[in-house]
Amino acid sequence: MSRLKEANLKIAKEIIARYPRQKSALIPLLHLAQEQDGYITREAMVHLAELVGVTSAEVYGTATFYGMFRFEPIGRYLVNICGTMSCALMGSEELMHHAEKRLGIKAGGTTPDGMFTLAHAECQAACTEAPCLQVNYRYRLRVTPADLDILIDNLEAGKLSDEIPAHGVLAKVRQHIPVARAVGAIAPELVTQGPVWLDGKAAL
Repeated sequence: MSRLKEANLKIAKEIIARYPRQKSALIPLLHLAQEQDGYITREAMVHLAELVGVTSAEVYGTATFYGMFRFEPIGRYLVNICGTMSCALMGSEELMHHAEKRLGIKAGGTTPDGMFTLAHAECQAACTEAPCLQVNYRYRLRVTPADLDILIDNLEAGKLSDEIPAHGVLAKVRQHIPVARAVGAIAPELVTQGPVWLDGKAAL
């Protein structure tokens, strides 16, 4: 597919400037690459390696350690259904079977129209709200098969596009840090004032 596009390259450089060691920026850069294409392309990994001064193998090794990064095209909506103990006891297996039947695919598959990818997930840290699932990492709790049908109907109709962006979009609001406030822009020993959000007062 592609390296980072010009607009994302500008964001990437801003992100890198926040870190004393450039390669420490890899995780947010990987999220940026995934946001661009919906998954992380080989070309993007090579580009990130160039930007932070490491090998593409190091970028790949970092990315493959984390379950949230994808390396092949997937659907616009990634539906992760939790299958660990609490959710299993509360019906997640039934929920998965229902999802497979409703979408016409098995777990790990993508619908022919490219709309949905269905996947098993490990614990999503919402055990008291089982069974749970995530759509592009946005939670749905205590989900019944009927709830799932409504969710899919709404996604297909575009009714949740404001709440659930396309896969890869980690946050709908991006933080911008001016160059003057980047890490290392001013040597620590030269800083004489507190952070602006403290109005000059010392932190307690």
